[in-house]
Amino acid sequence: MDIKTMTFLIVGASFILYIGIAIWSRAGSTNEFYVAGGDVHPVANGMATAADWMSAASFISMAGLISFMGYDGAVYLMGWTGGYVLLALCLAPYLRKFGKFTVPDFVGDRYYSQLARTVAVICAIFVCFTYVAGQMRGVGVVFSRFLEVDIVTGVVIGMAIVFFYTVLGGMKGITYTQVAQFCVLLFAYLVPAVFISIMMTGNAIPQLGFGDQITGSETYLLDKLDGLSADLGFAAYTLGSKSTIDVFFITAALMVGTAGLPHVIVRFFTVPKVRDARRSAGWALLFIALVYTTAPAIATFARVNMIDTINGEQSTGTDYAQAPEWIKNWEKTGLIGWEDKNQDGKMFYSGDERNEMKIDRDIMVLANPEIANLPSWVIALVAAGGIAAALSTSAGLLLVISTSVSHDLLKRNLMPDITDKKELFYARLAAGVAIVVAGYFGVHPPGFVAQVVAFAFGLAASSFFPAIIMGIFYKRMNKEGAISGMLAGITFTAAYIIYFKFVNPAANLPQNWWFGISPEGIGTLGMLLNFVVAFVVKQFTAEVPQDVQDMVESIRYPKKQVVNP
Repeated sequence: MDIKTMTFLIVGASFILYIGIAIWSRAGSTNEFYVAGGDVHPVANGMATAADWMSAASFISMAGLISFMGYDGAVYLMGWTGGYVLLALCLAPYLRKFGKFTVPDFVGDRYYSQLARTVAVICAIFVCFTYVAGQMRGVGVVFSRFLEVDIVTGVVIGMAIVFFYTVLGGMKGITYTQVAQFCVLLFAYLVPAVFISIMMTGNAIPQLGFGDQITGSETYLLDKLDGLSADLGFAAYTLGSKSTIDVFFITAALMVGTAGLPHVIVRFFTVPKVRDARRSAGWALLFIALVYTTAPAIATFARVNMIDTINGEQSTGTDYAQAPEWIKNWEKTGLIGWEDKNQDGKMFYSGDERNEMKIDRDIMVLANPEIANLPSWVIALVAAGGIAAALSTSAGLLLVISTSVSHDLLKRNLMPDITDKKELFYARLAAGVAIVVAGYFGVHPPGFVAQVVAFAFGLAASSFFPAIIMGIFYKRMNKEGAISGMLAGITFTAAYIIYFKFVNPAANLPQNWWFGISPEGIGTLGMLLNFVVAFVVKQFTAEVPQDVQDMVESIRYPKKQVVNP
Protein backbone atom coordinates (compact mmCIF):
# COMPACT_ATOMS: atom_id res chain seq x y z
CA MET A 1 0.00 0.00 0.00
CA ASP A 2 1.43 3.42 -0.95
CA ILE A 3 2.30 6.10 1.59
CA LYS A 4 -0.62 8.41 0.76
CA THR A 5 -3.25 5.68 1.18
CA MET A 6 -1.66 4.41 4.38
CA THR A 7 -1.51 7.97 5.74
CA PHE A 8 -5.20 8.54 4.99
CA LEU A 9 -6.05 5.32 6.83
CA ILE A 10 -3.92 5.88 9.95
CA VAL A 11 -4.49 9.65 10.27
CA GLY A 12 -8.19 9.20 9.49
CA ALA A 13 -8.51 6.50 12.15
CA SER A 14 -6.82 8.78 14.70
CA PHE A 15 -9.22 11.63 13.83
CA ILE A 16 -12.23 9.33 14.29
CA LEU A 17 -10.81 8.31 17.67
CA TYR A 18 -10.34 11.93 18.80
CA ILE A 19 -13.79 13.01 17.67
CA GLY A 20 -15.40 9.95 19.25
CA ILE A 21 -13.73 10.73 22.57
CA ALA A 22 -14.87 14.37 22.32
CA ILE A 23 -18.49 13.30 21.81
CA TRP A 24 -18.28 10.76 24.65
CA SER A 25 -16.76 13.24 27.10
CA ARG A 26 -18.46 16.48 26.02
CA ALA A 27 -18.71 19.17 28.68
CA GLY A 28 -22.10 19.90 30.20
CA SER A 29 -21.08 22.62 32.68
CA THR A 30 -18.51 25.37 33.08
CA ASN A 31 -16.67 23.22 35.66
CA GLU A 32 -16.29 20.40 33.12
CA PHE A 33 -15.41 22.87 30.35
CA TYR A 34 -12.70 24.61 32.41
CA VAL A 35 -11.17 21.84 34.56
CA ALA A 36 -12.80 18.55 33.40
CA GLY A 37 -14.85 18.36 36.60
CA GLY A 38 -11.68 18.15 38.72
CA ASP A 39 -11.74 14.34 38.94
CA VAL A 40 -9.17 13.15 36.37
CA HIS A 41 -6.92 10.26 37.48
CA PRO A 42 -3.26 11.29 38.04
CA VAL A 43 -1.92 8.83 35.42
CA ALA A 44 -4.41 10.02 32.80
CA ASN A 45 -3.65 13.62 33.72
CA GLY A 46 0.08 12.86 33.43
CA MET A 47 -0.45 11.62 29.87
CA ALA A 48 -2.65 14.61 29.02
CA THR A 49 -0.09 17.01 30.52
CA ALA A 50 2.71 15.38 28.52
CA ALA A 51 0.66 15.67 25.31
CA ASP A 52 -0.28 19.26 26.15
CA TRP A 53 3.33 20.18 26.79
CA MET A 54 5.00 18.17 23.98
CA SER A 55 3.82 20.30 21.11
CA ALA A 56 4.70 20.29 17.44
CA ALA A 57 7.90 22.00 18.52
CA SER A 58 8.85 18.94 20.58
CA PHE A 59 7.71 16.32 18.09
CA ILE A 60 8.50 17.93 14.74
CA SER A 61 10.99 20.70 15.30
CA MET A 62 13.22 19.92 18.29
CA ALA A 63 15.04 16.96 16.70
CA GLY A 64 15.27 19.03 13.51
CA LEU A 65 16.93 21.84 15.45
CA ILE A 66 19.44 19.46 17.01
CA SER A 67 20.00 17.83 13.61
CA PHE A 68 20.94 21.15 12.01
CA MET A 69 22.51 22.92 14.99
CA GLY A 70 24.19 19.96 16.67
CA TYR A 71 25.36 20.75 20.19
CA ASP A 72 23.81 24.24 20.06
CA GLY A 73 20.36 22.69 19.66
CA ALA A 74 20.69 21.10 23.09
CA VAL A 75 19.57 24.39 24.70
CA TYR A 76 16.01 23.58 23.69
CA LEU A 77 16.28 20.09 25.17
CA MET A 78 17.72 21.37 28.45
CA GLY A 79 15.43 24.36 28.76
CA TRP A 80 12.12 22.61 28.14
CA THR A 81 12.98 19.61 30.30
CA GLY A 82 14.35 21.70 33.17
CA GLY A 83 11.35 23.98 32.97
CA TYR A 84 8.92 21.16 33.50
CA VAL A 85 10.84 20.02 36.61
CA LEU A 86 10.69 23.59 37.92
CA LEU A 87 6.96 23.73 37.29
CA ALA A 88 6.26 20.33 38.86
CA LEU A 89 8.28 20.95 42.03
CA CYS A 90 7.89 24.65 42.73
CA LEU A 91 4.57 25.80 41.32
CA ALA A 92 2.02 23.09 40.50
CA PRO A 93 1.11 21.96 44.05
CA TYR A 94 0.70 25.51 45.35
CA LEU A 95 -1.38 26.67 42.41
CA ARG A 96 -3.58 23.59 42.76
CA LYS A 97 -4.06 24.33 46.46
CA PHE A 98 -5.08 27.88 45.60
CA GLY A 99 -7.94 26.29 43.65
CA LYS A 100 -8.54 28.70 40.76
CA PHE A 101 -9.33 27.73 37.18
CA THR A 102 -6.78 29.87 35.37
CA VAL A 103 -3.56 31.84 35.81
CA PRO A 104 -5.35 35.21 35.41
CA ASP A 105 -7.76 34.00 38.12
CA PHE A 106 -4.79 33.39 40.42
CA VAL A 107 -3.19 36.73 39.56
CA GLY A 108 -6.47 38.65 40.03
CA ASP A 109 -7.24 37.14 43.44
CA ARG A 110 -3.68 37.05 44.76
CA TYR A 111 -3.06 40.67 43.80
CA TYR A 112 -6.60 41.72 44.84
CA SER A 113 -7.14 43.68 41.65
CA GLN A 114 -9.36 43.52 38.57
CA LEU A 115 -6.67 45.46 36.69
CA ALA A 116 -4.13 42.75 37.55
CA ARG A 117 -6.59 40.14 36.25
CA THR A 118 -7.08 42.09 33.01
CA VAL A 119 -3.33 42.50 32.45
CA ALA A 120 -2.88 38.77 33.05
CA VAL A 121 -5.65 38.01 30.53
CA ILE A 122 -3.93 40.15 27.90
CA CYS A 123 -0.58 38.45 28.60
CA ALA A 124 -2.20 34.99 28.44
CA ILE A 125 -3.84 35.71 25.11
CA PHE A 126 -0.63 37.18 23.68
CA VAL A 127 1.48 34.21 24.83
CA CYS A 128 -1.03 31.60 23.67
CA PHE A 129 -1.52 33.13 20.23
CA THR A 130 2.24 33.22 19.70
CA TYR A 131 2.52 29.61 20.80
CA VAL A 132 -0.44 28.32 18.81
CA ALA A 133 0.94 29.85 15.60
CA GLY A 134 3.77 27.33 15.78
CA GLN A 135 1.32 24.46 16.31
CA MET A 136 -0.83 25.35 13.33
CA ARG A 137 2.31 25.67 11.24
CA GLY A 138 3.25 22.16 12.33
CA VAL A 139 -0.15 20.84 11.22
CA GLY A 140 0.30 22.51 7.85
CA VAL A 141 3.76 20.98 7.37
CA VAL A 142 2.46 17.47 8.08
CA PHE A 143 -0.60 17.71 5.85
CA SER A 144 1.25 19.42 3.00
CA ARG A 145 3.50 16.41 2.61
CA PHE A 146 1.49 13.36 3.53
CA LEU A 147 -1.94 14.36 2.24
CA GLU A 148 -0.36 16.19 -0.71
CA VAL A 149 -2.18 19.44 -0.12
CA ASP A 150 -0.79 22.94 0.26
CA ILE A 151 0.02 24.29 3.71
CA VAL A 152 -3.06 26.55 3.74
CA THR A 153 -5.38 23.59 3.19
CA GLY A 154 -3.51 21.60 5.83
CA VAL A 155 -3.95 24.35 8.39
CA VAL A 156 -7.68 24.63 7.60
CA ILE A 157 -8.16 20.86 8.13
CA GLY A 158 -6.35 21.10 11.47
CA MET A 159 -8.48 24.09 12.48
CA ALA A 160 -11.67 22.14 11.80
CA ILE A 161 -10.59 19.16 13.92
CA VAL A 162 -9.42 21.29 16.86
CA PHE A 163 -12.56 23.43 16.69
CA PHE A 164 -14.76 20.37 16.97
CA TYR A 165 -13.34 18.78 20.08
CA THR A 166 -12.30 22.02 21.82
CA VAL A 167 -15.64 23.76 21.44
CA LEU A 168 -17.70 20.61 22.13
CA GLY A 169 -15.66 18.95 24.87
CA GLY A 170 -13.85 21.78 26.63
CA MET A 171 -11.22 20.62 29.13
CA LYS A 172 -13.06 17.35 29.74
CA GLY A 173 -13.01 16.42 26.06
CA ILE A 174 -9.48 17.73 25.58
CA THR A 175 -8.13 15.75 28.55
CA TYR A 176 -9.21 12.34 27.32
CA THR A 177 -8.43 13.24 23.70
CA GLN A 178 -4.91 14.18 24.81
CA VAL A 179 -4.48 10.81 26.52
CA ALA A 180 -5.13 9.15 23.15
CA GLN A 181 -2.91 11.69 21.36
CA PHE A 182 -0.04 11.03 23.74
CA CYS A 183 -0.21 7.28 23.04
CA VAL A 184 -0.18 8.00 19.29
CA LEU A 185 2.71 10.48 19.40
CA LEU A 186 4.82 8.32 21.76
CA PHE A 187 4.43 5.23 19.55
CA ALA A 188 5.07 7.32 16.43
CA TYR A 189 8.25 8.82 17.90
CA LEU A 190 9.80 5.63 19.27
CA VAL A 191 9.03 3.08 16.53
CA PRO A 192 11.11 4.67 13.72
CA ALA A 193 13.89 5.53 16.19
CA VAL A 194 14.17 1.87 17.23
CA PHE A 195 14.06 0.69 13.61
CA ILE A 196 16.80 3.07 12.46
CA SER A 197 18.97 2.47 15.53
CA ILE A 198 18.98 -1.27 14.78
CA MET A 199 19.72 -0.63 11.08
CA MET A 200 22.62 1.76 11.71
CA THR A 201 24.24 0.45 14.91
CA GLY A 202 22.59 -2.87 15.79
CA ASN A 203 21.44 -1.37 19.11
CA ALA A 204 17.67 -1.50 19.72
CA ILE A 205 17.81 1.34 22.28
CA PRO A 206 18.11 4.60 20.29
CA GLN A 207 19.25 6.58 23.34
CA LEU A 208 22.36 4.36 23.39
CA GLY A 209 22.55 3.58 19.69
CA PHE A 210 23.41 7.10 18.53
CA GLY A 211 26.60 6.96 20.60
CA ASP A 212 27.49 3.46 19.38
CA GLN A 213 29.65 2.14 16.56
CA ILE A 214 28.23 1.90 13.05
CA THR A 215 27.31 -1.66 12.08
CA GLY A 216 30.22 -3.39 10.33
CA SER A 217 32.65 -0.59 11.20
CA GLU A 218 34.85 0.50 14.08
CA THR A 219 33.82 4.13 13.56
CA TYR A 220 31.42 5.66 16.03
CA LEU A 221 28.34 7.31 14.55
CA LEU A 222 29.01 10.71 16.13
CA ASP A 223 32.64 10.62 14.98
CA LYS A 224 31.46 10.00 11.42
CA LEU A 225 29.01 12.90 11.68
CA ASP A 226 31.71 15.22 13.04
CA GLY A 227 33.95 14.26 10.11
CA LEU A 228 31.22 14.77 7.53
CA SER A 229 30.31 18.14 9.06
CA ALA A 230 33.90 19.38 8.95
CA ASP A 231 34.45 18.14 5.37
CA LEU A 232 31.28 19.81 4.14
CA GLY A 233 31.87 23.20 5.74
CA PHE A 234 29.51 22.83 8.70
CA ALA A 235 30.46 23.41 12.33
CA ALA A 236 31.47 20.23 14.18
CA TYR A 237 28.28 18.49 15.27
CA THR A 238 29.37 17.84 18.87
CA LEU A 239 30.87 21.31 19.48
CA GLY A 240 28.93 24.47 20.26
CA SER A 241 29.27 27.81 18.48
CA LYS A 242 26.87 29.95 20.54
CA SER A 243 28.23 32.30 23.18
CA THR A 244 27.96 31.11 26.77
CA ILE A 245 25.72 34.02 27.76
CA ASP A 246 23.28 33.32 24.92
CA VAL A 247 23.15 29.61 25.78
CA PHE A 248 22.42 30.50 29.40
CA PHE A 249 19.74 33.06 28.57
CA ILE A 250 17.95 30.84 26.02
CA THR A 251 17.98 27.88 28.42
CA ALA A 252 16.72 30.02 31.31
CA ALA A 253 14.00 31.62 29.16
CA LEU A 254 12.73 28.20 28.09
CA MET A 255 12.85 26.92 31.68
CA VAL A 256 11.01 29.74 33.39
CA GLY A 257 8.75 30.17 30.35
CA THR A 258 7.65 26.56 30.75
CA ALA A 259 6.85 27.20 34.40
CA GLY A 260 4.73 30.20 33.39
CA LEU A 261 2.76 28.65 30.52
CA PRO A 262 -0.93 28.98 31.37
CA HIS A 263 -2.12 25.99 29.31
CA VAL A 264 0.21 23.63 31.23
CA ILE A 265 -0.52 25.11 34.66
CA VAL A 266 -4.29 24.67 34.25
CA ARG A 267 -3.81 20.91 33.89
CA PHE A 268 -3.06 20.65 37.61
CA PHE A 269 -6.57 21.91 38.43
CA THR A 270 -8.16 18.86 36.78
CA VAL A 271 -7.19 16.38 39.54
CA PRO A 272 -9.11 15.93 42.82
CA LYS A 273 -6.36 16.68 45.39
CA VAL A 274 -3.07 18.55 45.81
CA ARG A 275 -1.35 15.17 46.28
CA ASP A 276 -2.76 14.09 42.91
CA ALA A 277 -1.26 17.20 41.30
CA ARG A 278 2.20 16.10 42.49
CA ARG A 279 1.60 12.51 41.32
CA SER A 280 0.38 13.59 37.89
CA ALA A 281 3.42 15.88 37.56
CA GLY A 282 5.70 12.90 38.25
CA TRP A 283 3.91 10.72 35.70
CA ALA A 284 4.07 13.50 33.12
CA LEU A 285 7.83 13.86 33.65
CA LEU A 286 8.29 10.14 33.00
CA PHE A 287 6.21 10.29 29.82
CA ILE A 288 8.03 13.40 28.61
CA ALA A 289 11.43 11.77 29.24
CA LEU A 290 10.56 8.89 26.90
CA VAL A 291 10.32 11.33 24.01
CA TYR A 292 12.97 13.88 24.99
CA THR A 293 15.76 11.35 25.55
CA THR A 294 15.05 9.98 22.07
CA ALA A 295 15.27 13.34 20.26
CA PRO A 296 19.11 13.54 20.04
CA ALA A 297 19.20 10.01 18.59
CA ILE A 298 16.63 10.83 15.91
CA ALA A 299 18.50 14.04 15.08
CA THR A 300 21.79 12.16 14.62
CA PHE A 301 20.30 9.33 12.56
CA ALA A 302 18.44 11.76 10.29
CA ARG A 303 21.50 13.96 9.74
CA VAL A 304 23.80 11.12 8.73
CA ASN A 305 21.21 9.49 6.46
CA MET A 306 20.30 12.80 4.82
CA ILE A 307 23.91 13.72 4.02
CA ASP A 308 24.69 10.23 2.69
CA THR A 309 21.52 10.20 0.58
CA ILE A 310 22.04 13.62 -1.01
CA ASN A 311 25.83 13.63 -1.40
CA GLY A 312 26.34 9.90 -1.94
CA GLU A 313 28.63 7.63 0.06
CA GLN A 314 31.73 9.31 -1.44
CA SER A 315 30.35 12.84 -0.95
CA THR A 316 30.59 13.63 -4.66
CA GLY A 317 26.88 14.36 -5.17
CA THR A 318 23.91 12.35 -6.43
CA ASP A 319 22.36 12.64 -9.89
CA TYR A 320 19.11 14.56 -9.52
CA ALA A 321 17.46 12.27 -12.05
CA GLN A 322 18.16 9.37 -9.69
CA ALA A 323 17.24 11.26 -6.52
CA PRO A 324 15.32 9.26 -3.89
CA GLU A 325 11.55 9.55 -3.93
CA TRP A 326 11.49 11.39 -0.60
CA ILE A 327 13.31 14.39 -2.09
CA LYS A 328 10.83 14.67 -4.97
CA ASN A 329 7.91 14.32 -2.54
CA TRP A 330 9.13 17.05 -0.20
CA GLU A 331 9.99 19.34 -3.12
CA LYS A 332 6.26 19.55 -3.87
CA THR A 333 5.71 21.19 -0.48
CA GLY A 334 8.36 23.86 -1.08
CA LEU A 335 10.24 22.77 2.05
CA ILE A 336 13.09 21.27 0.00
CA GLY A 337 14.64 22.96 -3.02
CA TRP A 338 17.57 22.30 -5.40
CA GLU A 339 19.56 24.78 -7.50
CA ASP A 340 22.13 23.26 -9.89
CA LYS A 341 24.85 25.88 -9.43
CA ASN A 342 27.61 24.12 -11.37
CA GLN A 343 25.30 22.64 -14.01
CA ASP A 344 26.48 19.05 -13.46
CA GLY A 345 23.05 17.59 -12.80
CA LYS A 346 24.11 16.45 -9.32
CA MET A 347 22.73 17.51 -5.94
CA PHE A 348 25.23 18.58 -3.30
CA TYR A 349 24.61 19.65 0.30
CA SER A 350 27.20 21.59 2.29
CA GLY A 351 27.67 24.47 4.66
CA ASP A 352 29.63 26.67 2.26
CA GLU A 353 29.39 28.08 -1.27
CA ARG A 354 29.14 24.57 -2.74
CA ASN A 355 25.67 24.09 -1.28
CA GLU A 356 22.84 23.56 -3.77
CA MET A 357 20.10 22.43 -1.38
CA LYS A 358 17.51 24.32 0.62
CA ILE A 359 16.18 22.09 3.42
CA ASP A 360 13.65 23.24 6.01
CA ARG A 361 14.68 21.94 9.45
CA ASP A 362 11.04 21.27 10.37
CA ILE A 363 10.90 18.29 8.00
CA MET A 364 13.63 16.18 9.64
CA VAL A 365 11.49 14.04 11.96
CA LEU A 366 8.75 13.62 9.38
CA ALA A 367 11.15 12.77 6.55
CA ASN A 368 13.40 10.55 8.70
CA PRO A 369 11.52 7.27 8.05
CA GLU A 370 11.43 7.99 4.31
CA ILE A 371 15.14 8.77 4.21
CA ALA A 372 15.84 5.45 5.98
CA ASN A 373 13.50 3.51 3.61
CA LEU A 374 11.22 2.32 6.41
CA PRO A 375 7.84 0.70 5.61
CA SER A 376 4.98 2.99 4.53
CA TRP A 377 2.99 2.25 7.71
CA VAL A 378 5.85 3.68 9.82
CA ILE A 379 5.93 6.83 7.67
CA ALA A 380 2.16 7.20 8.05
CA LEU A 381 2.43 6.61 11.81
CA VAL A 382 4.93 9.46 12.14
CA ALA A 383 2.52 11.74 10.27
CA ALA A 384 -0.25 10.80 12.72
CA GLY A 385 2.13 11.47 15.64
CA GLY A 386 3.08 14.91 14.33
CA ILE A 387 -0.56 15.85 13.90
CA ALA A 388 -1.39 14.52 17.38
CA ALA A 389 1.38 16.63 18.94
CA ALA A 390 0.28 19.81 17.18
CA LEU A 391 -3.44 19.31 17.79
CA SER A 392 -3.07 18.40 21.48
CA THR A 393 -1.19 21.57 22.35
CA SER A 394 -3.35 23.72 20.08
CA ALA A 395 -6.44 22.55 21.93
CA GLY A 396 -4.93 23.37 25.33
CA LEU A 397 -3.85 26.83 24.19
CA LEU A 398 -7.19 27.64 22.60
CA LEU A 399 -8.97 26.58 25.76
CA VAL A 400 -6.82 29.00 27.78
CA ILE A 401 -7.73 31.79 25.39
CA SER A 402 -11.45 30.97 25.59
CA THR A 403 -11.48 30.70 29.41
CA SER A 404 -9.42 33.88 29.76
CA VAL A 405 -12.07 35.75 27.78
CA SER A 406 -15.23 34.12 29.15
CA HIS A 407 -14.26 33.48 32.79
CA ASP A 408 -11.59 36.05 33.65
CA LEU A 409 -12.58 38.97 31.44
CA LEU A 410 -16.38 38.60 31.34
CA LYS A 411 -17.49 36.60 34.41
CA ARG A 412 -14.95 38.01 36.86
CA ASN A 413 -14.72 41.52 35.44
CA LEU A 414 -17.15 42.96 32.88
CA MET A 415 -20.27 40.78 33.32
CA PRO A 416 -20.30 39.40 36.90
CA ASP A 417 -24.00 38.43 36.77
CA ILE A 418 -23.67 36.26 33.68
CA THR A 419 -25.24 32.76 33.93
CA ASP A 420 -23.25 29.54 33.58
CA LYS A 421 -25.01 28.78 30.31
CA LYS A 422 -24.14 32.19 28.87
CA GLU A 423 -20.57 31.94 30.13
CA LEU A 424 -20.20 28.57 28.39
CA PHE A 425 -21.57 30.10 25.18
CA TYR A 426 -19.01 32.92 25.27
CA ALA A 427 -16.22 30.44 26.03
CA ARG A 428 -17.09 28.45 22.90
CA LEU A 429 -17.46 31.61 20.83
CA ALA A 430 -14.04 32.84 21.98
CA ALA A 431 -12.52 29.45 21.10
CA GLY A 432 -14.00 29.68 17.60
CA VAL A 433 -12.61 33.18 17.01
CA ALA A 434 -9.25 32.14 18.45
CA ILE A 435 -9.01 29.19 16.05
CA VAL A 436 -9.54 31.48 13.06
CA VAL A 437 -6.81 33.88 14.24
CA ALA A 438 -4.49 30.96 15.05
CA GLY A 439 -5.07 29.56 11.57
CA TYR A 440 -3.98 32.86 10.03
CA PHE A 441 -0.72 32.80 11.99
CA GLY A 442 -0.27 29.15 11.03
CA VAL A 443 -0.34 30.16 7.36
CA HIS A 444 1.87 33.23 7.95
CA PRO A 445 4.15 32.26 10.87
CA PRO A 446 6.98 34.53 12.08
CA GLY A 447 9.55 31.68 11.92
CA PHE A 448 10.01 27.94 12.00
CA VAL A 449 8.00 25.96 14.54
CA ALA A 450 10.43 25.71 17.46
CA GLN A 451 11.57 29.31 17.02
CA VAL A 452 8.01 30.63 17.23
CA VAL A 453 7.42 28.49 20.31
CA ALA A 454 10.65 29.81 21.87
CA PHE A 455 9.27 33.34 21.49
CA ALA A 456 6.11 32.27 23.34
CA PHE A 457 8.19 30.85 26.17
CA GLY A 458 10.14 34.10 26.38
CA LEU A 459 6.92 36.09 26.63
CA ALA A 460 5.63 33.75 29.37
CA ALA A 461 8.94 34.03 31.24
CA SER A 462 8.89 37.82 31.18
CA SER A 463 5.24 38.20 32.21
CA PHE A 464 3.77 35.33 34.23
CA PHE A 465 6.68 33.64 35.95
CA PRO A 466 7.69 36.52 38.27
CA ALA A 467 4.05 37.26 39.15
CA ILE A 468 3.42 33.61 40.03
CA ILE A 469 6.66 33.11 41.98
CA MET A 470 6.22 36.31 43.98
CA GLY A 471 2.53 35.54 44.42
CA ILE A 472 3.37 32.24 46.12
CA PHE A 473 6.65 32.89 47.92
CA TYR A 474 6.61 36.62 48.72
CA LYS A 475 3.48 37.67 50.54
CA ARG A 476 4.47 41.35 50.66
CA MET A 477 4.41 41.83 46.87
CA ASN A 478 1.51 44.20 46.18
CA LYS A 479 -0.74 44.69 43.17
CA GLU A 480 1.02 47.82 41.90
CA GLY A 481 4.38 46.05 41.80
CA ALA A 482 3.04 42.92 40.10
CA ILE A 483 1.10 44.84 37.44
CA SER A 484 4.02 47.16 36.67
CA GLY A 485 6.40 44.21 36.46
CA MET A 486 4.18 42.21 34.08
CA LEU A 487 3.69 45.19 31.78
CA ALA A 488 7.38 46.10 31.75
CA GLY A 489 8.55 42.52 31.18
CA ILE A 490 6.23 41.56 28.34
CA THR A 491 6.50 44.97 26.61
CA PHE A 492 10.30 44.88 26.59
CA THR A 493 10.47 41.24 25.44
CA ALA A 494 7.84 41.65 22.71
CA ALA A 495 9.49 44.85 21.43
CA TYR A 496 12.91 43.16 21.23
CA ILE A 497 11.53 40.16 19.34
CA ILE A 498 9.39 42.26 16.99
CA TYR A 499 12.30 44.56 16.15
CA PHE A 500 14.78 41.84 15.24
CA LYS A 501 12.27 39.50 13.59
CA PHE A 502 9.91 41.87 11.81
CA VAL A 503 11.04 45.51 11.81
CA ASN A 504 14.73 45.00 11.02
CA PRO A 505 15.51 41.30 10.45
CA ALA A 506 18.76 42.20 8.65
CA ALA A 507 20.11 43.42 12.01
CA ASN A 508 19.43 40.07 13.71
CA LEU A 509 23.12 39.33 14.23
CA PRO A 510 25.11 38.63 17.44
CA GLN A 511 26.99 41.92 17.21
CA ASN A 512 23.70 43.86 17.29
CA TRP A 513 22.07 41.99 20.18
CA TRP A 514 22.00 43.53 23.66
CA PHE A 515 24.76 41.88 25.70
CA GLY A 516 24.95 39.16 23.00
CA ILE A 517 21.46 37.83 23.85
CA SER A 518 19.40 36.53 20.91
CA PRO A 519 15.62 37.12 20.56
CA GLU A 520 15.09 33.49 21.64
CA GLY A 521 16.78 34.22 24.99
CA ILE A 522 15.63 37.78 25.65
CA GLY A 523 12.74 36.54 27.80
CA THR A 524 15.23 35.94 30.63
CA LEU A 525 16.27 39.59 30.58
CA GLY A 526 12.59 40.55 30.42
CA MET A 527 11.98 38.39 33.49
CA LEU A 528 14.77 40.14 35.42
CA LEU A 529 13.32 43.51 34.39
CA ASN A 530 9.93 42.34 35.65
CA PHE A 531 11.37 41.48 39.07
CA VAL A 532 13.30 44.77 39.33
CA VAL A 533 10.34 46.95 38.32
CA ALA A 534 8.01 45.05 40.67
CA PHE A 535 10.27 45.49 43.69
CA VAL A 536 10.97 49.18 42.94
CA VAL A 537 7.28 50.04 42.51
CA LYS A 538 6.39 48.04 45.61
CA GLN A 539 8.65 50.25 47.73
CA PHE A 540 6.64 53.36 46.86
CA THR A 541 3.11 51.97 47.06
CA ALA A 542 0.71 50.65 49.70
CA GLU A 543 1.31 47.49 51.73
CA VAL A 544 -0.51 44.26 50.93
CA PRO A 545 -3.71 43.84 52.99
CA GLN A 546 -3.31 41.45 55.92
CA ASP A 547 -6.03 39.08 54.71
CA VAL A 548 -4.17 38.63 51.41
CA GLN A 549 -0.92 37.93 53.27
CA ASP A 550 -2.74 35.32 55.34
CA MET A 551 -4.13 33.77 52.18
CA VAL A 552 -0.60 33.48 50.72
CA GLU A 553 0.59 31.86 53.95
CA SER A 554 -2.22 29.31 53.71
CA ILE A 555 -1.12 28.32 50.19
CA ARG A 556 2.33 27.29 51.36
CA TYR A 557 1.66 25.96 54.85
CA PRO A 558 -1.08 23.66 56.16
CA LYS A 559 -3.32 25.05 58.86
CA LYS A 560 -2.26 24.15 62.37
CA GLN A 561 -4.40 21.58 64.11
CA VAL A 562 -5.66 22.57 67.56
CA VAL A 563 -5.38 19.55 69.88
CA ASN A 564 -7.66 19.53 72.92
CA PRO A 565 -5.89 18.60 76.18
